[in-house]
Amino acid sequence: MSTTTQTRKNKHFLLDQTRLKKAQKVLGTRTETETIEIALERVVSEAEANEKAWTAQEKFLTSAFKESLVIEDVFGCLEEK
Repeated sequence: MSTTTQTRKNKHFLLDQTRLKKAQKVLGTRTETETIEIALERVVSEAEANEKAWTAQEKFLTSAFKESLVIEDVFGCLEEK
């Protein structure tokens, strides 16, 4: 779990039971609560990692542009600066 202070509140959700059980199996969790907590933690972690990756890409592209480096866009994803 996260090292941040955890505040727990009682919540009531209507969830797809089949999807919840599949997630529980994939995550290897014992309880539905644990399944939801782990899934939420993974979503937040992935979003943070994606943000860091996009920031690094922007820094790289800015640096490459300043140094007049030629970057071959093999996937067709880069924008012209």
